[in-house]
Amino acid sequence: MDKRELEELLARVAAGEVAPTSALARIQAAPVANVGFAELDLARGVRQGAGEVIYGEGKTAEQIAGIIDALEGAGQAHVLATRVSAEKARCAAELVTSGIGLEYHEDARLLVAGGMPEPTGAGTIVVACAGTSDLPVAEEAALTAEFLGNRVERVVDVGVAGLHRLLAHAEQLAAARVVIAVAGMEGALASVIGGLVSCPVIAVPTSVGYGANLGGVAALLSMLNSCASGVSVVNIDNGFGAGYQASLINHV
Repeated sequence: MDKRELEELLARVAAGEVAPTSALARIQAAPVANVGFAELDLARGVRQGAGEVIYGEGKTAEQIAGIIDALEGAGQAHVLATRVSAEKARCAAELVTSGIGLEYHEDARLLVAGGMPEPTGAGTIVVACAGTSDLPVAEEAALTAEFLGNRVERVVDVGVAGLHRLLAHAEQLAAARVVIAVAGMEGALASVIGGLVSCPVIAVPTSVGYGANLGGVAALLSMLNSCASGVSVVNIDNGFGAGYQASLINHV
């Protein structure tokens, strides 16, 4: 159960559609599920508005499938797993026993169980990506935001090496409630966008670039030193973190 579902449940109690005792039984469900290899936080959706997300890297397909089954069994209608390889996703789909539908997004390495919910955010999140090589991180950000109930628009291959490409989307960027700027190399895209819009800009440095890019450190430092006000920065290649943060802003 997440915060929205709890509000709906309480509204149904107030309307006389659900008995208080039935609602209490749902609310009092155990906040933690022990599946042997993990302690699952079943109350996170009520506390934070979104249920627990599975970090797939380092977990086996059996563990991912077991966590999905446990979360679905506890009432979490939608489950997201990040950093999941195609082979691991295929195996997990064969092992899940709950019957929940699974969809794998290979570019973003995301596994979605239960489909995408309807958008509930106040506005639109725009994900702008500097180059085609940055697309996997940009898609992780975009799909995460969509999974969390947001309308998302994508602006692709608008890096500062051809600034006119970005300026062609100026109106679209200005209409956004949040912009996620994804860039490798020198990471200048976030500063440029920060100077064009009045909304928060979340900068995502990627590890794309030649040697002096230092695996994304150069882009990270550029973004941290941005001269544009309103730019905040997440970790290198952390599309999930940017999508989650953008969703929080869009749901205020």
